[in-house]
Amino acid sequence: MNIHEHQAKALLGQFGVAVPRGKPAFSVAEAVAAAAELDSAVTVVKAQIHAGGRGKAGGVKVVKSTAEVEQVAAEMLGKILVTHQTGPAGKEVQRLYIEEGCDIARELYLSMLVDRASSCVTLICSTEGGVDIEEVAASQPEKILTLPIHPATGLRAHHVRRVAGVLGLRGGTAKQAGKFLHSLYQAFTQLDASLLEINPLVVTGSGDLIALDAKMGFDDNALFRQPDVLALRDLTEEDPAEVKASEFDLSYIKLDGNIGCMVNGAGLAMATMDIIKLQGGDPANFLDVGGGATTEKVTEAFKIILSDAAVEGILVNIFGGIMRCDIIAEGVVTAARNLGLTKPLVVRLEGTNVAEGKQIMAASGLAIIAADDLGDAAAKIVAAVKGA
Repeated sequence: MNIHEHQAKALLGQFGVAVPRGKPAFSVAEAVAAAAELDSAVTVVKAQIHAGGRGKAGGVKVVKSTAEVEQVAAEMLGKILVTHQTGPAGKEVQRLYIEEGCDIARELYLSMLVDRASSCVTLICSTEGGVDIEEVAASQPEKILTLPIHPATGLRAHHVRRVAGVLGLRGGTAKQAGKFLHSLYQAFTQLDASLLEINPLVVTGSGDLIALDAKMGFDDNALFRQPDVLALRDLTEEDPAEVKASEFDLSYIKLDGNIGCMVNGAGLAMATMDIIKLQGGDPANFLDVGGGATTEKVTEAFKIILSDAAVEGILVNIFGGIMRCDIIAEGVVTAARNLGLTKPLVVRLEGTNVAEGKQIMAASGLAIIAADDLGDAAAKIVAAVKGA
């Protein structure tokens, strides 16, 4: 789960991380009132969307009066911002962050993330702040430091010294780095974050460290113990199909292809998508119905898949261990019949009660294409879609 910049800064502030003063605004009037309250010589109006690259898209403006705040706020609210992370459809700006100006002497990059390769929280920093870190990684990889932090020891003094050295921090600024990094690490671990990115981290003219921007993402599986974080969820920033899927405990991610997939188990879902690609097709989604799918869940899964206008056919791939194939077959038949499914449907069943499951589908009278194995299923759905 991701949150907005102003929410991330509020959370970080609770852990003692230095951030500029600012206030969220959901209307032009609120933006003007926020600017008046901040009473800063320079004010920054920031569009709040779950995507990077806002500045290049016109989503960050520096102004010097409340009149300018009013004008810019009116222009931004309701605007569709298109960045390299939103895709061509862009995202509508529904809230702003009104922030005091900052005396920027240097712009740096700092982030923490969960690195599965090392099984550690990993700290990444660079002297090249304020730009896309992907560009730096491609053109100047030597300017990026990647530092794993062992979970048994946590952030230590030698980590701080290494970061301060790489970033060229000296004197009082280097001393601040210790408190700043420890506060970030505490926030990251205690809030079950999966990503914390500060770009830029600035050194002010007086030598202070300030998080001028903040992006945070959280482990969905840990949200049950983070009610305050969960309360920050903005459903308008998420894909409607993914939101609907979460209501029925379905794991769904939209992709760019035309073959809908319904599978039980994340690993099997990944293998299914790979084999569809191998056969020359393109998966339209990742959808894991889990090990306890019911007729209701299967029906909702079909609805979600079919809500994607790009879907031209569906592949159902079920390996019944805990899940019984006859239950899945009943769900597939009921869903296909109730939804009036007309697009090609290939079903591969294997495992518990597979014979019963195949008999249910054969007796349904529906145009369900049965497959013997995963390779056969992928070949049949790709052929059916291309034939259509």
